[in-house]
Amino acid sequence: MPLELKNLHVIDDQSFDYVFERDVDIPLKTTKPAFEGDPLIVRANVYRPKKPGRRFPVLVTYGPYGKDIPYSQFHAASFAEVNPKHKSTHSAWEVPDPLFWTSNDYVVVRADERGTGNSPGFLDSMSSGTCDGFADVIEWCADQPWSSGRVGLLGISYYAGSQWRAAARNPKGLACIIPWEEWWYDRQVGSNQYGLGGRTERNWGTDSLEGVLSAEELSRYRAEQPVDCANNRYRDDVYFASRDFKLSDVKVPVLSVANWGGIHLHLRGNVLGYLGVGSEFKYLRFITGRHDLPFFYDEEVKVQKSFLDACLKGDDPGGWLSTTPGSPPPVSLCVRQGNPGFNDAEAERLAFPRRAEWEWPIARTVYTNYHLRAAGEMSTTPPPTTVTTASGKGTVSYEAPKGRKIFKTPPFTERCEITGHPTARLSVSLSPSSREEEGPSTTPTDMDIFLTLRHYDRRGTEIFYTGAVGDPVPVVRGWLRLSLRSLTSQPTFLSDVVPERDYLSTDLQPVEIGKVYTVDVEIWPTCVVVEAGEALALEVSSCDSPEGVSLFGHNHPDDRAESVFKGYNHLHVGGSEYESYLRLPIVPPRVG
Repeated sequence: MPLELKNLHVIDDQSFDYVFERDVDIPLKTTKPAFEGDPLIVRANVYRPKKPGRRFPVLVTYGPYGKDIPYSQFHAASFAEVNPKHKSTHSAWEVPDPLFWTSNDYVVVRADERGTGNSPGFLDSMSSGTCDGFADVIEWCADQPWSSGRVGLLGISYYAGSQWRAAARNPKGLACIIPWEEWWYDRQVGSNQYGLGGRTERNWGTDSLEGVLSAEELSRYRAEQPVDCANNRYRDDVYFASRDFKLSDVKVPVLSVANWGGIHLHLRGNVLGYLGVGSEFKYLRFITGRHDLPFFYDEEVKVQKSFLDACLKGDDPGGWLSTTPGSPPPVSLCVRQGNPGFNDAEAERLAFPRRAEWEWPIARTVYTNYHLRAAGEMSTTPPPTTVTTASGKGTVSYEAPKGRKIFKTPPFTERCEITGHPTARLSVSLSPSSREEEGPSTTPTDMDIFLTLRHYDRRGTEIFYTGAVGDPVPVVRGWLRLSLRSLTSQPTFLSDVVPERDYLSTDLQPVEIGKVYTVDVEIWPTCVVVEAGEALALEVSSCDSPEGVSLFGHNHPDDRAESVFKGYNHLHVGGSEYESYLRLPIVPPRVG
């Protein structure tokens, strides 16, 4: 039975320092209905400067976390630490604060994604239809009487990931994007579904004013993303293929902001997004700190505003849209050096300097191989052609799915900066489990390779950095499933940076017991300075490390079934027959 939609639009121009319009209906012109009677509107809040008759550029967010849920309610602990300049009645999670931006002559439009908050319709987060809706909202904003016709996108995480997809559609009015960093679903999306009862009582927005839906209706009006992700494993599965897009279709100016500590979630997307877009003006900025707070730091907001002013107002003293090469330099690097501890923003600001670079990866990088040895060491000395016992040749074994081995460098003799994309080439094999205490013998049919790069000080104590949720994390991580080792048959520019794979169902390859496979493993981009006397280590394991994983573990019972992985994993190291090494991007000081 189709919903009976109501006009919920309310305008308040007295209570705040800006005009507040709540629940403005925005028609969706390109979005296709999921079923008969699926409503094709979304609702947005509009925050406008109190300057009648003037037109302003517009900052738009479109997402599922609830335009009406106060930040203080959504994540009270995070809100307590937010920069006070970005706290107001309408502050919300991961999006621009209306009071700050309207006071700087911007309109802020915050829309509830289809099927969430007060927007009716089919909830299918990150889908093609969702991105069509975002593009429709952008075009609507460009056409409003209070709009200058120029629209920018600014937001964190989900509100960043959706920017790439919407920008690839090239909607009318879109002038720039600032994607900032790219078990969240049940708490942050499912709890905000349109028609779900009890939201008003919980101060989680409001109950849908068209009525509370039954459990059967709620199920009809949503796709279950966790279930869909579990049931679809490859990029050519319909679920993922329908969400695919070409980064090269993004043409507007881009400021991509990547957090070195986001080693499980956002970091890789921001870097590869920057590399892949077709924009004439594109910039990559690295930061450190937690996932939620740096977006509101004074120095970061200053950069955001400078870029937005250039793209949306034509006010460009920083030269963002200058055709003079290197003005400003396209890469702003935050160099992680020293040991300021973790989750201490002020200490990181003092310890980690900022430096401009003119390309990514950095052109003067010297890629250096650290060869693995059976004794648990790494050395830049290549294995001898004539192998002896002393050369460290051997097979290093560990149990799956919970074993690991660590290979450590000698102390560095001088300061060394590692910045860029590390990789590892490993020769690996499998064998069955056989010990009586393990129970019945099992024969593995696949192998998961988990890599962790660690940093140790002169005393041998590990140095940790700030992770996405303020937790201590190592330098960086990387992963590969052995059955998906096949490299792409159509390499792009990315193959010069990382081992490029398509992850299609047709790429699946068998893994045979006893056969040695030499594979290249991508490790996510990183930056760390190792001082003289300090050391690095590569941990090779069959599972997540015990620390620094937080919410981002690999523990789905179907994806990580013991019947597939239980057994012994072997690394073949130290000889000339098989290759096993860590390749590090070492950046020497700039000359001149």
